[in-house]
Amino acid sequence: MTRRDCRVARAVVTGIGLVTPLGSHLDEVWQGLLDGRSGIRRIQAFDPQGIPCQIGGEIDGFSPEEFIPAKEARRMSRASQMALVAAHRAVADAALPLPLADPERVAICIGTAIGGIERVDEGIHTTRVEGLARTNPFLLASTLPNMPAFHVTKEFGAHGPNRTVTTACATGTQSVGEGAEQIFQGIADVVIAGGVDAVLTDFVFIGFAAMRALPTSFNDQPEQASRPFDARREGFLLSEGAAILILENLDHAVARGARIYAEVAGHANSGDAYHIAAPDPAATGAIRTMRWALESASMGIEGIDYINAHGTSTPANDAIETLAIKQLFGPRAYQIPISSTKSMLGHSMGAAGAVEAAVCALTLQKQVIHPTVNYETPDPACDLDYVPGQARPARVRAALSNSFGLGGQNACLVLREMEV
Repeated sequence: MTRRDCRVARAVVTGIGLVTPLGSHLDEVWQGLLDGRSGIRRIQAFDPQGIPCQIGGEIDGFSPEEFIPAKEARRMSRASQMALVAAHRAVADAALPLPLADPERVAICIGTAIGGIERVDEGIHTTRVEGLARTNPFLLASTLPNMPAFHVTKEFGAHGPNRTVTTACATGTQSVGEGAEQIFQGIADVVIAGGVDAVLTDFVFIGFAAMRALPTSFNDQPEQASRPFDARREGFLLSEGAAILILENLDHAVARGARIYAEVAGHANSGDAYHIAAPDPAATGAIRTMRWALESASMGIEGIDYINAHGTSTPANDAIETLAIKQLFGPRAYQIPISSTKSMLGHSMGAAGAVEAAVCALTLQKQVIHPTVNYETPDPACDLDYVPGQARPARVRAALSNSFGLGGQNACLVLREMEV
């Protein structure tokens, strides 16, 4: 599975843009994670009365007008708006010169699990109440999963390969990995890569509530509801957000004097071929994907100093991810600090893995690991070092980021310190 020998280039992260329940400015989000601050609150986007779970990671006061004219924003889904805002922030963070000097060498790889699903409810309601003449003519197009990638491509005039990844909860991680692959193979010099989802709708909440995937005992204590690896965990918290990373060919980045956060050393994805929602109890898919990602990075288990877990706070996922880590890393599993970003941000579906890739890049740059909050009651099935409660300074040379999603979709990334 290793692809290191056939690579013609190395991929590095030079820019990060985030839109999250903890804010839309990189320093603000990072500090919130280090402080253990939760972005979970009662849902305001719709009336959750009657739904067993009424809390989630909602972005308070999101306003796209800083980057998107109001008329254009009305033609876009919330997911497309968030992706474009995050892309603007990432391009600025990378100090990419605009207009793009060689747009055919700039690729796009932006994924989403559900796309502009909120526009479906909006369109049906408008048409039934006010008639077809009042329905937004861009309604159907705005719901499509490739629209976030389209809007970013159009905004920056990127003419290289343009792809959309839709692999449920693994989307963001796989998007960054496939974006890096464009650089490994010499297809692009710059890739605008990441994930986005705006899933805080009654339809999505009802669907996951029917699956009994959401917590029901914490509506009055929203900040305590997401508790990965804790014995009292009940389910994951739906969230929304976007994360865009600027990936560059190392030589291209060095030539323009770019600041480099980290190198994308390897990636992999696989399928469980087991169940539409339940993870394989033997964790074979997760183990396989982590192993392949390490092989892709030409790295052994001794090289990983930190794992950003999928860590959703569901009873099955957390136990099986723990099992997978122990099976692959053996005794070394107990020596590796692990944390779950979802303990504070919730699960933003297609955005989550891209957010967590950004977190790994920042961890490598800052040499500090954010905590897993709400880990209070030990679970015998989850007995590793989850960095409970407080951030921890640590020597981190390489990080592994895991995403395991509905449909048995698995994706893993390996990021490491920049070594020229």
